[in-house]
Amino acid sequence: MEISSKQLHILNQLAKSNAPLMSLLKVGDLVEGKILEKRTRMILVDLGKYGIGAIYGLELLNAGRDFIKNLKVGDVIPGKVINSDNEDGFVELSISEAGRQEAWQEISELKEKEEVIKVIISGFNSGGLIAKIKDVSAFLPVSQLAAEHYPRIAGADKNQISQALQKLVGQELNIKIIDINPRTNKLIISEKEAAGVNLKELIKNYQIGQIIEGIISGIADFGVFVQFTDNPAVEGLIYISEISHRLIDNPKEIVKLDQVIKAKIIEIKEGKIFLSSKVLEPNPWDKVGDYYKEKQTVKGEVYKFYPFGAVINLEHDLQGQIHVAEFGSLEEIKKQLELNKKYSFIIESIQPQEKRIVLKLASQ
Repeated sequence: MEISSKQLHILNQLAKSNAPLMSLLKVGDLVEGKILEKRTRMILVDLGKYGIGAIYGLELLNAGRDFIKNLKVGDVIPGKVINSDNEDGFVELSISEAGRQEAWQEISELKEKEEVIKVIISGFNSGGLIAKIKDVSAFLPVSQLAAEHYPRIAGADKNQISQALQKLVGQELNIKIIDINPRTNKLIISEKEAAGVNLKELIKNYQIGQIIEGIISGIADFGVFVQFTDNPAVEGLIYISEISHRLIDNPKEIVKLDQVIKAKIIEIKEGKIFLSSKVLEPNPWDKVGDYYKEKQTVKGEVYKFYPFGAVINLEHDLQGQIHVAEFGSLEEIKKQLELNKKYSFIIESIQPQEKRIVLKLASQ
């Protein structure tokens, strides 16, 4: 039976009278409560000493229709505080966020314990396999497959690799969690680690300063993964800042999947190898004085806008910057300059050590 408006008012007053206790709660806290009532657009939850919690329409949609349908009065559910005292006097809750936070907490505990768990492979792409842990999508890179499942294909043919990976869809694999980042929804798992392959022992064969050959096995916004050709079980990471001497927005501008490259080992830390490909290329900033002089007029292409202004691609793999102060606002810059279009600029200053060329828009 629904709570009457009078009873709802009393609940509001009770909640407000418990303000000192309710103040113990803060946004982001996880709580549990017993469902008092289900309405079409609201669920009321008894939070005990913290008062009454409320879950509203949009949050009910986010939680999923089937999940909400199966809830009943008396059920105990978790919630994440998104407002400790809203205008109705309730503690406003999110059940979808609570479930997500709890899932990541459990995943983090599994990683810390280095537990071997079972997952069902639900999909694949050219870089590896996809599964779910606690309803969170997980990625298993090809390089983290156990030897029995690793695609042994000459020439790294992408279609043949995909065919080999597709055969694993629907199978149950033993895995370990090797990397997590709830903020970016990154969850990386390894069958190889679960199978007892000691990657740290393999890494001992490599040293800082060593130049290796590898195949681009994965591309992310933050960098690229490189599978060593002399030992496919070993994989290194090139951060985006170590791919090129110039600023790039996405590694795909420079490299592509399955590309063979050479890179230098610049750090080995906590069982991971970090690489740099740009150190093997001539640094254009070493000869910037040979190419450009102050007060020189140059042609440049607008690469990207930033809060400070715009980055301009110049010749010789160099870039310049034009500051927002030259225009008054970022909006004004975008009115006068278009992405990927060339303009004439005057070089105001060259600062090789800071890798900076300051530009000014020439009269058009």
